[in-house]
Amino acid sequence: MTERLQTNRYDAIVVGARCAGAATALLLARQGARVLVVDHDSPGTDTMSTHALMRGAVIQLHRWGLLDPIARAGTPAIRRTSFIYEDQAVDVDIKPEHGIDALYAPRRSLLDATLAEAAAAAGAELRYRTGCVGLLRAEDGRVLGVTLRTPSGATEDVHADIVIGADGRRSTVARHVGAQITRRAQNSIGCVYAYMGGLPERGYRWHFAPGAAGGIIPTNEGLSCVFAAVTPAVLAEARASGDAGHAALIARHLPVLSEELANAVPAERPVTFPGSYGYFRQSAGPGWALVGDAGYFRDPLTAHGITDALRDAEVLANAVIQGTVVGYPTLREALSSEFFDITDRIAALTWSMEEIQQLHRRLNKAMKANQDWIAAQDGSLRQAA
Repeated sequence: MTERLQTNRYDAIVVGARCAGAATALLLARQGARVLVVDHDSPGTDTMSTHALMRGAVIQLHRWGLLDPIARAGTPAIRRTSFIYEDQAVDVDIKPEHGIDALYAPRRSLLDATLAEAAAAAGAELRYRTGCVGLLRAEDGRVLGVTLRTPSGATEDVHADIVIGADGRRSTVARHVGAQITRRAQNSIGCVYAYMGGLPERGYRWHFAPGAAGGIIPTNEGLSCVFAAVTPAVLAEARASGDAGHAALIARHLPVLSEELANAVPAERPVTFPGSYGYFRQSAGPGWALVGDAGYFRDPLTAHGITDALRDAEVLANAVIQGTVVGYPTLREALSSEFFDITDRIAALTWSMEEIQQLHRRLNKAMKANQDWIAAQDGSLRQAA
């Protein structure tokens, strides 16, 4: 028989210790909540990511006292972003605003670990290689806690006032509570990316060509994340023909980007994202909530996923502290809806060069509205004194 351990109790259990889960745990713990965070992975592992932080996320990391450690770890400060429409470049300098004069794109092994370590320092308990295998419920269906599978194979029932699923698109918590998708995108990209050295640090470089997009995102250890995005059908066709190599896709669909990579040196094997449609899920119910990709996923082409995750961690943590979790999804969707629609249109990859520039202007306006909202928060969940 499987050993069953003694029951424990917390104010909150967070399932998932990456950026959304670790940030939520950090903010709750800094308010004095007793928080347990569990993750089936080992600490310090990497994960698929767009890396790029937009100003809203940088504002939050600075407010939480975590931007300096990320910068000290060798994450380059990004002070220019360039949009290259076929062969026409539009360069935009990052001007100081809301106390931030640069952007950053840390590797996830650094960002997630920094947030998790800060959560632990604030008093959260972290358990890795531990999975959620079920939920505990009252007779009326309210979630009362989780059943965990420990590294030894034992199961443990742990009670909490709220269980927070921060466990990604295939969320176990979402599945167990039956969280339904309430809105779904119509378009998705397929993407291949790789880390490359030997590239000059020129800031974020976003390339656009008919039916394709790509870019260069400087990150840690002198490497850049270089990606190519096409439709899932084009990617699947290339993979079926055995010709879905990273360099081949870029050369075929993004020749100007290919020229920029003339002296690049591949550092790691390419990673393929076959595509996944964006969605909003029902994200709160009696005794539970979802955050990050578990509750809301937007196509990665606009590189805003981490920024959304940190924003929503703060929205949810505030709601938990204030006892207003039922209203959390409404605020999240109000902050996300326009951005979601614009991203969906961009992910279609059917725009002209004129239209994609118009979409980027709309995207920038929506992004600034989010940044202003984040900057206007009262800071009650900022770095602990």
